[in-house]
Amino acid sequence: MSNTSRPDQRPASRRSVLRAGVGLALGTSALGAVPAAADSRARMRPMAQSGAPLCDQPGDSASGQGLGSGDLAIPYHREHDNSWGYVFGDSWSGAGQSGGYLGSPVMLCQDRFDSSGAAPISFTWAMPTGGGARQLFDYQHNADNGYGFEVSRIPNDCIEFGGRTYIQYTSVAVWGPPAGYDGSLMSGVAYSDDYGVTWNDYPYHWAGDTQGVNQSMYGMWSFAGIDPDGWLYIFSKRWNGTHRNTADGGAIQLFRIQPGDFRNGNFGAQQNWAYVGASWQWTTSAAPSPILTGNNIGEFSVKRVGNTYCMSYFDVTDYSICTRTAPRPDAVWTAPKVQIVGNNTWPVSHWGKPQLPYLYGGYIHPGSAGATSLTLIVSQWNGQQGQSPYRVVQYDGINP
Repeated sequence: MSNTSRPDQRPASRRSVLRAGVGLALGTSALGAVPAAADSRARMRPMAQSGAPLCDQPGDSASGQGLGSGDLAIPYHREHDNSWGYVFGDSWSGAGQSGGYLGSPVMLCQDRFDSSGAAPISFTWAMPTGGGARQLFDYQHNADNGYGFEVSRIPNDCIEFGGRTYIQYTSVAVWGPPAGYDGSLMSGVAYSDDYGVTWNDYPYHWAGDTQGVNQSMYGMWSFAGIDPDGWLYIFSKRWNGTHRNTADGGAIQLFRIQPGDFRNGNFGAQQNWAYVGASWQWTTSAAPSPILTGNNIGEFSVKRVGNTYCMSYFDVTDYSICTRTAPRPDAVWTAPKVQIVGNNTWPVSHWGKPQLPYLYGGYIHPGSAGATSLTLIVSQWNGQQGQSPYRVVQYDGINP
């Protein structure tokens, strides 16, 4: 991962808005103007949806389900009825943080997804059923819920298999941690046996910064899916949802576990992909070794699409959404490919790329048309008082 960012062009943390407690309203130029030439180049790219907003637009399908503004919108396949779920982080009932704070995580669902991108994602119902969107987990914000003080629980990924739905999350203790600290309380896995209506937490949690384990490599997970070999493959990294974890280093690790052991909460049954002696191997006697390092990384996503494993992530240093691919989770990954950028006038590698100022996230839709035509769900915030802080947008036709 190249280290090419200019310090004076790195975006401010989106969470400074939350820490300040400022009520924000939707502005007419809320998300920054895109130069005409850059916009023209973006329109010429072979994408059916090239930044279609999925929320924060008055009268859109998200507002029809009670969600006005939110971020992340992590997509997953609801295999029991072949529908699709989208898990949001911090969410509000009105656009631009107007209305009430709904909480985190929040879920909207869609009965059918158009992988061609001819039509943008449109939400059909909210979870839990029986009303508008509201927080899925039963916990209090800015409180001690029995584990230590936590501000919010932020989802990192969601998967459904065997009649159970799982969300891996990070409990955030400090949104503005000192340099070298990640600011997390812990990470955990919540599960639902009624497809998202009610949720329980597994009793085991992975300790975070304020519980005495700073920079845990189990802070943020991505479920790559159950491979034909029968194993559930999971990638994980340090918590860097603030995008300001100076010790992140972009390290990502890989482990796998049998789906039955995962369901039973037998997390100690995992096998780790580790470099032991002079070779890489699956082992239970050593911790996972980092498979990738480099620039600081924020949100990331790994999914098996067809027979290819595809990875996307927010490269905080490069200010871009990048992708990689591999034929197997434990194979060599391709070099990062820049796809969507915060500034397409600098550096040279960003020229001609779709531009989305204040971008982050970048989740792969598991229903993408194919491994050479991905749908990415990208978040955006403005970072300016008086303007809309959050929304998510859709890009199709991404060739990693």
